[in-house]
Amino acid sequence: MILAQEGEKENPLIPPWPEVVIGLIAFVIVFAFLAKKLLPNINKVLEERREAIEGGIEKAEAAQIEAESVLEQYKAQLAEARHEAARLRQEAQEQGTAIIQEMKAEGQRQREEIIAAGHTQIEADRKAAATALRQDVGKLATDLAGKLVGESLEDVARQSRTIDRFLDELEEKAEAAR
Repeated sequence: MILAQEGEKENPLIPPWPEVVIGLIAFVIVFAFLAKKLLPNINKVLEERREAIEGGIEKAEAAQIEAESVLEQYKAQLAEARHEAARLRQEAQEQGTAIIQEMKAEGQRQREEIIAAGHTQIEADRKAAATALRQDVGKLATDLAGKLVGESLEDVARQSRTIDRFLDELEEKAEAAR
């Protein structure tokens, strides 16, 4: 105000010199305080964040490498499992084929046994029937011969020889006719 009275005009944009000096001293004090106390804390926090980010990146890279390794292991295990499944499938098919062949062979063997047993039974039945027929024919022939001759042919030995001779002659004629 004193200056205003003196007639000098003050520039409202330029502050008085004592205020500029006091403001500059206060700024230096605040700046020094901030530089000593606040700046190290800010740098410390920024360094921690940088380390955390770098550590996170390293961890992410390690996790990615581990994931790729695990993926490769899984792919290898999957390929091995597929190979093993194909091998087991092939083995099962071979075993199935072998079992089918064994069953066919066993069925053929049983069929041959049944046929052989049937032939044996038929042959035994034929022989039994031939023997029974021979006895019946012999009995009928001796009865007929006894009636024709008029005497009894009860002698068993002679009767048996006569019947055998007669039937042998019939068989020879039958074979010669074939």
